[in-house]
Parts: sequence; C-alpha cells; structure tokens
Amino acid sequence: MPGITDQSPPAILGGEPVRPEGPPSWPPAWEEVSAALRRSLEAGTWGNYHGPETRLLAERLAAYHEAEFVELCCSGTFAVELALRALRIGPGDEVILAGYDFIGNFNNIVALGARPVLIDLAPDNWNLNPELIAEAVGPNTRAILVTHLHGGVVSMSAVMEAARRHNLKVIEDACQMPGAVIEGRKAGTWGDAGVISFGGGKLLSAGRGGALITSSAEIRQRAQLWCNRGNHAYPLSELQATVLVPQLERLDGRNRQRTAAVAGLRERLAGVPGLRPLMNRAASATPGYYKLGFQYDPENFGGLSREKFVRAARAEGIDFNAGFRAFHLCRSSRHFRQTASQAATSADAGMVVLHHPILLEGDQGVDQVARCVQKIRLWAEAIEQSL
Repeated sequence: MPGITDQSPPAILGGEPVRPEGPPSWPPAWEEVSAALRRSLEAGTWGNYHGPETRLLAERLAAYHEAEFVELCCSGTFAVELALRALRIGPGDEVILAGYDFIGNFNNIVALGARPVLIDLAPDNWNLNPELIAEAVGPNTRAILVTHLHGGVVSMSAVMEAARRHNLKVIEDACQMPGAVIEGRKAGTWGDAGVISFGGGKLLSAGRGGALITSSAEIRQRAQLWCNRGNHAYPLSELQATVLVPQLERLDGRNRQRTAAVAGLRERLAGVPGLRPLMNRAASATPGYYKLGFQYDPENFGGLSREKFVRAARAEGIDFNAGFRAFHLCRSSRHFRQTASQAATSADAGMVVLHHPILLEGDQGVDQVARCVQKIRLWAEAIEQSL
C-alpha cells in the first residue's frame, strides 16, 4: 500500500483510532436542505397530502430518469411490492432474482403468494448473473427482479435480451445507486418498472420513502389504483419531498465525488490480497456507491474472520459492515426454487461493505480507509487471538 507506513497498533488492541470522531454522520447538515425546509414551513404547505413539493419531486425525478411517470411512496421496499403488484404478479407465479439480495425483495415476492427462483451470482461482482436466467425459466416464471448492489452492476442489456426471449417482465431495483448509468441509461429505467429508495442512509435521504419509475401508463394506473384507499395509503410526505428536491439537484456532483474516491481507494488497496473490490462486467457503467463492496478472504488476513475484521474497522471509526445473508442459507427451501448457489454462498461468507459518507471526504477519507485496512492486516493475527 504505497505511502502508508503506520505501524501503530489498531484501536481494538488499545491503539489510537484512525478516525477518533467516528464515521461521518448521514445525512449531514446541508444548508440547501435547511433552506428548503424553512421555505416549506413559511409557505404553510408542509402538511398537505399532495402539495407542490411532492409534485415537483415527481416531475424532477421523471425528467432526470427520462421516464414518463414516477409514483412516490413510503419506502423503497414498498415500491418493489408496488411494482410486483402493478405487473400482476400473484399466487402461483415465479420471479427470478439473485440468491444474494436485500431480504425485503424475497419477502415481497412471497407475500404476494409468488415463488422466488434463485439464480447464482457473477463470481467477480457478486450480483445477479444474466447468463443463468435462461436455465431458471419455468412454465410459471413471469418476471425478473434485478438489483444492483454494493457498487456492482448487472448488465441490463443482457437481462433485457433474456427477458425478451422468454417473455418476462423486468423490475430494476436501483435503491442503492440512484443516478448510476448502466450501458448508457440511468439505473432504474431499463425494465418495465424501476425502484429507488430514500431510506435514512441512502444517497438521496428523507429518513424513509421510495419511488416507482415507469414509462408504462398501464403500470402507473395499476400502481395508483392499488395505493388508493380514499386517499394515497402509502404516501411520501410533503416534508420528505421538500428535503429531497435539493439533494436531487446535487446528486450527479456528489456521485462524481464518490466515484473519484472509489478510484483512489482501489488504487491504494490494489496491493492488498484478501480485500478485492467488486468488479463489473457491463460494457460501460458508472455505478453508484451507497455501499462499496469487497470480497474478503480471511486466509490473506492472517486467518482473521470477517466478523472480527468488521469489529476492528469500526473501532478505527471506519464504517465497514458484513453484507446480506444468501437466501438459501436463511430462508426455508419450501418458499423458493433454486438453480445454483456457489457464488451466493461465497458472498454470504465473504462480503464486506463500506458505507458511503466517507467517500465524500476526498483524499482524507481515502487515506483513512486505507490506513485502517493496513493496520488491521498488519495486526490481524493478534486481533484474531485477542477477540
């Protein structure tokens, strides 16, 4: 790791942490967000069911994604359910998704009475492998739910070709990377419906909230009908929309900052065996980085387990976490059909993810993450024995 000579013990063994103040807070105290809130309070519109801010946000999101319609709602998780319902997925149907994904996507399919069909991951980026879609299609398969996770992206041109060949609908989950560009199009715009999230730690944050994106008037109408209970039963509020509009205006610039930081971090960690950033197969992609995923190999860290690596990193003030669980290891086999699971099993055991706020701190943040990793690797055997 060029330029790093820190030999001091890690914080978890009593040394000084790389970042004593801890991980950066998110969302930070942005002045443009505070100003937007003050304007909403002064105008008295913040309590409206359907006010100017939600209309403006929906219009801005639609224009940003070059899509016809945006349906705002209470969460990204619900937006996935709404997309499934708008595509008329129900009892007896099957939906293909990656064997490693956000658990809410699996649960949404099961909640509708449908059956998840789990396919394995691309070994280099631990996201859904489009090459495996065809062999997973059965007589009841109706849709593919594709998620881009941890800075890894799925080749959507390959997904759409498989969907066309087998007459399948496509939902593209871009909750982790709003603003990402995949093979020339914004993430969330390739399929019949796309989904983004405004959850607390997301790149666009309103505490909670989400949106369904589509250019199909029929899908939009079904989504609206489902949400209508005399009023919108699963809404995004005016106050949430108020804080999101100025963030959307800055999204591309902040994504560029994160991308530059990731490039710097990849360079700094290039000589570290055992911690490899996820790679992408897509011909051209500018990912988003809500989480930056790494394939972690304990054997190259002195036998230090993933869980102890995460504990040591967090003691340094760097926000690393373990990834998700693979579905075949945490859900009953009665609820899914499966093709293969080798890469999903590896992801379950070896994914570590870095939370994004430090990526906006430029060279200083990159240096802190790199120093953290160097200290842990240097003292890995001692950490393993002491914890």
